Amino acid sequence: MDVIKLDNVSKTYAYYAHGVDRLLEIITRKSRHHAFIALHPLNLTISQGQVVGIIGNNGAGKSTLLKLIAGTLRPDGGGATIHGRVAALLELGTGFHPEMSGRENVYLSGTMMGLSLGEIEALYPEIVVFADIGDFMEQPVKTYSSGMFMRLAFAVATCVEPDILIVDEALSVGDGAFARKSFNRFMQFKQSGKTILFCSHSMYQVEAICDRVLWLDKGQVRLDGIPSEVISAYNEFSLSQTQATVPQQFSQLAVVAGTAKIDTITVAVDGVPGKELDVISQISELLVTVSFRFDPQLPPPSVALVFFAADGRIISSTGSKQDGLTLTQHQPGQAKVRINFPQLALLKGEYWLDVYLLCENALHVYDHANTVASLKVRQKGLELGVVMLTHRWEQI
Repeated sequence: MDVIKLDNVSKTYAYYAHGVDRLLEIITRKSRHHAFIALHPLNLTISQGQVVGIIGNNGAGKSTLLKLIAGTLRPDGGGATIHGRVAALLELGTGFHPEMSGRENVYLSGTMMGLSLGEIEALYPEIVVFADIGDFMEQPVKTYSSGMFMRLAFAVATCVEPDILIVDEALSVGDGAFARKSFNRFMQFKQSGKTILFCSHSMYQVEAICDRVLWLDKGQVRLDGIPSEVISAYNEFSLSQTQATVPQQFSQLAVVAGTAKIDTITVAVDGVPGKELDVISQISELLVTVSFRFDPQLPPPSVALVFFAADGRIISSTGSKQDGLTLTQHQPGQAKVRINFPQLALLKGEYWLDVYLLCENALHVYDHANTVASLKVRQKGLELGVVMLTHRWEQI
């Protein structure tokens, strides 16, 4: 069953250089604005239970598309048919009145979502528990910190039982514990078969979570299909448009409830540790040791490594979850893991190594260490490319 159907939906914004130009345009009936086409005429059909990722550069039209589907923005042309209740996490807190209390805003937002007073009253205790902002529920939201504001907005949007959930870069709101809780709520929606539209700049999460990806570029659909294929094409396009920059160095942070943090990372080649390491292709052994801390109430996290070329291309990756290794804690809230690359198969060139600390399902990113080592690889043979694939010759 199709729950979202867009027929030639489009959106154009008018920009005025000066505020008075809008009035002059009305009086003189002459155009004094600049038009920006945020979304060209678009046809889109999404079936019940699909998890669709929306990717693209800033200004590609992603947020405009989601707002049109959510009904918070009216299209200039075409029509949208939506079946079921929609909960949208677009701009968190949209619709909150700053002078009203948190409790009053819950009732206001619930009414705007189409809930009856009885339905809101039934959901209110769950919203209070999930937001976890205590007595501030009776205070005006203008007195809230940004974290408290986001907590309440997320709780209101997700405690409703929607048929369609729209998420625009809102999976890491608040502190570590709440970020984990918000991510778990999102995954509950996915597992219960809800239709989800997920917009994010995290290609890792998009590919891990979604079963279909829509790539928007300059207000048009560039590609629509299998996540791995669309994301690969998007990454290649992005690399061709921009030059890679060296990411900032990882800095250690204290672990807080509901999350995990990397403690130390040691990278060694042939027993010699360092940050800039010389490697002989297909001969040298690479060892990466990662120690980390985590909330003991959580399942032990998983670890992933990603190799980048000097131009920013992802060359290879591996993860403990994907390799079937379930990590255990050697002390409460502490663990250490080592990965061994014997006879490292990278061919000549310079490579960077990043380390990720993820949840037990390798979906939610707790921590990320950029450029933990630079590998300068040289080789004895004349092989071409970036990696030597495992192979075997035989005469037949």
